[in-house]
Parts: sequence; C-alpha cells; structure tokens
Amino acid sequence: MKILAIESSSRPNGLTANMAKAALEGACEAGAETELLALRDYKLECCRQCDETGWGDCRTKGSCVIDDDLAELVGKVRGADGLVFATPVYFGDLSEKAKVFTDRMRRVAMGTGGGAFLNGLRAVGIAAAGGSGGGTASCMVSLEKVLSVPGCFILDLIPVAQRNKDYKAAVCQLAGRAIVEGAASD
Repeated sequence: MKILAIESSSRPNGLTANMAKAALEGACEAGAETELLALRDYKLECCRQCDETGWGDCRTKGSCVIDDDLAELVGKVRGADGLVFATPVYFGDLSEKAKVFTDRMRRVAMGTGGGAFLNGLRAVGIAAAGGSGGGTASCMVSLEKVLSVPGCFILDLIPVAQRNKDYKAAVCQLAGRAIVEGAASD
C-alpha cells in the first residue's frame, strides 16, 4: 500500500511539512510505503485557459499542454492508495502553490471522466497556520473542495496552529495510520 503526502509550503522544516511528515510516520507504522512530495521542488505554472472556451486539452484529452511537472504529480496521485494534502494557510486559504496544483489537477480530472478520477481515494487534508490560526476554518472549506471534486473520500480535515502543533502532530500521525487501516478494511 502506498500513501502519498503532498505539502505546499516553501519551508522544508516548517509547520506544514512537519505535519505532513507526522501523517506519513503514522502510515509507515501501519505498514504502508510512503512518499513525501514538496510542491516547492516542482515546476508548476498557472493555468493558461488555452482555448476560446477557457479550457483546452485538459477538457478534451485529460492532459495539459503546459510543459511543467503537473503530469508527473498527477501520475503519482493516481498511483497512490491514500493521500495526505497539507497546505500552509495564506490569508485564510490554500497557499499559492497548492492552489495552482489543485486547480490544474481538477481541470485535468474534468477531461478524464467527469472529475472523479480519484474515486474513493482516502484522503486527509491539513491546514497549518503559522500565526493565530484564525484563517484555518476558511482554508478547511477550500481543502474540502479541492479533495472532494476529484473524488477523494475525505477521512479528516485537520486544522493546525503554532499553539496546538504538539498535540496536532499526534492527531496527524493517527490520521496517517487511519488512512492505511481504513483502506486495508475496504
């Protein structure tokens, strides 16, 4: 079983990355193979809305014409048995890198059978706020949308702030374990 974590922070040892790593620790303890992808290490351009309808090959072929790393990332997500998606909270929403990735992934999904190309993939979303944590609630709404549209089965959405990071790391670890244990019982 392969559990993939995608984190979209610019900081490799920041709160977001550490929560994603904690979730993968739990998945590993439950017997899964794990992989962490940091979006900062990938080239991702914004959608160009390349034809007159605002779509393009994403809608007709399920692929994107932009020559960057999107296809590689989508392939890794498609090959996973479970997903952890962690984003820092930027002004009450996903990080810019997370938004670019999820917007384009959803567009490609629309061209591959109506959007639910991750049908039933168990997922956990993590929103990590470096400040007061005041923007996590609205970020969780965005996380729910970007995970549900491609068809993920959302196991949990976990808000994290600096003030609660110690016990939330344990929650993320348990969530990683739950992805594996739930998928194994399906």
